[in-house]
Amino acid sequence: MQANVSYYQSKKEVRLFVTNTFPNLIHLKKEGDQDSFNKLVLKILPLIRKYVNGQLNTAIKKGHFSKDKYNANDFINQLFIEIYDNIEEVKTKNDFYLWLFKKTNELLDDRIVEEEFDNLFFKNIDDYSKPELDEMEEKFSTDGGGDLLMIEELDDKSYNHNDYTLNHVFIEDDQIALAEKIDKQLSAEQIQNHIAMVLHNLPFAMRNVFELYTNELLDLEEIAKIRNTTVEEVDQLLNNAKKAIQVSFFNRYFVN
Repeated sequence: MQANVSYYQSKKEVRLFVTNTFPNLIHLKKEGDQDSFNKLVLKILPLIRKYVNGQLNTAIKKGHFSKDKYNANDFINQLFIEIYDNIEEVKTKNDFYLWLFKKTNELLDDRIVEEEFDNLFFKNIDDYSKPELDEMEEKFSTDGGGDLLMIEELDDKSYNHNDYTLNHVFIEDDQIALAEKIDKQLSAEQIQNHIAMVLHNLPFAMRNVFELYTNELLDLEEIAKIRNTTVEEVDQLLNNAKKAIQVSFFNRYFVN
């Protein structure tokens, strides 16, 4: 249940780097130097590419469109245009990092339509039994598991880094005993695979909020800005996602 400190530190460093590029990008835009502008944007896009690939991967596995219909470059190329044309929307350099995620979400939302069946799993999570959850994870792993289906990949081994832990899910004092029981019974890989499988089957809004909070280390207010919603709604979506994961662990491993 130990947090990956180096990963969190890396995220903070990435955010700081992105934030500090903003004044330079504004200067290059004013100078009309689009070539230098684009070269600087290229340095900050690996994080966004990872995020785009993750969302596309889920959409492909859910059957929203075929593997060959879109790839990350379709969205990255459009994001280049969006950044250059609309960077003046950003009021301060501290807003730039969140603005990139917001623009990316808008581009993705235009292409990825979430089907109504996404809600069925969450609504019926209490009724899923161990055999059903085992079968669901087997299918999830067979269909590609956590591996990205996009052709483009970064050399960085942390590219598809989603180290979900029990610390992301069990945070209340009355949940500690169950978390410790799970931690003793399951390996870190089993815990990660189970959480990833459950997230895959949750409605997009819940999954997106959980991933932004857990993987991107954004707080509730920041996520609300990205999703154009209230902090209260984001908090509810995050709690619902955690509850679904908690119930699924209990049903799969502790119900006889």
